[in-house]
Amino acid sequence: MHKIKKIYKIGEYLVLPIAIIIIWQILFKTGIVNPILLPGPERIWNSFINLIKTGTLYKNIGMSILRVIEGFLLAAASGIVIGIFVGLSKHFDRITNIVIQVIRPIPPIAWIPLAILWFGIGENSKVYIIFLGAFFPIFTNVVEGIRQVDKKLVEVACVLEIPKKKLIGKVVIPSALPFIMSGIRIGLSGAWMCVVAAELIASTSGVGYMISDARQLSQTDVVIVGMLIIGIIGKVMDVLLIRLQKNLIRW
Repeated sequence: MHKIKKIYKIGEYLVLPIAIIIIWQILFKTGIVNPILLPGPERIWNSFINLIKTGTLYKNIGMSILRVIEGFLLAAASGIVIGIFVGLSKHFDRITNIVIQVIRPIPPIAWIPLAILWFGIGENSKVYIIFLGAFFPIFTNVVEGIRQVDKKLVEVACVLEIPKKKLIGKVVIPSALPFIMSGIRIGLSGAWMCVVAAELIASTSGVGYMISDARQLSQTDVVIVGMLIIGIIGKVMDVLLIRLQKNLIRW
C-alpha cells in the first residue's frame, strides 16, 4: 500500500511535464507551430546531447554556478549581518531605512550600465548583479524574522542578565532561523535568475552567454536547452536548501 502511494505521488509530479511534452510533440508533428520558432522535443534532446558531447554545456554551467556562488555568498553574509543590526537596533534601522527602501525596488538588470562603469566588463560586474539579486530577499527576511522573535524570551534573557552576544546566538538567531532560511532560498533563486542578465555583460561563457549567443545565431533549440538547464538547476538548488532547512529547524 505504501509503495502504491509513493508511485501515485511520483505520478502526480510527472503528469503535467509528460502532458506538456506530448502536446508539444503533437503541435510539432502536425505543423501547427513553426519548427524554427519552436523545435520539437526530439531536436531539443539531440541538441542537449550534442552540447554534452562537445563539453560546451559543462563549461557554461560550471561558470554560471561559480558566479552564482560568489555573488550569493557575499549577499548572504552581508544580508544576514546587516539584517541583524537593523532588526535589533531601531537607531540603525532609521539610519539605513531611506537608502535601503529606495534601492530595494530597483531591478538588478537596471544596474548593468553602472556595473560596467564601476567594475568594467570582467567577473566583478557579473558578481555584483548577482549579489543585488540575492541581497534584498535575504536582508528583508532576516529583519522580519528578528522582529517576530517572542519578546518574552528576550525579556527573560535580559532579566537573567545573559550577555548580548549569547542572547543573539542562543535566542534571537534560532528564533528567526525559519525566516532566515526562507530568505536564503528566495535569495538563491534570485541570484540564479540574475546570472542570465549578468552574463549578458560582454561574457564569453556561462548559460546566459550560451542563450544569448544561440539567439543571435537563431538556434532556438539551444536557447530552449539553456532555459531548461536554468530551471532544472534552480529546482535542484531549492530542493537541497529545503533539506538543509528541515535539518536545521527540526522543530
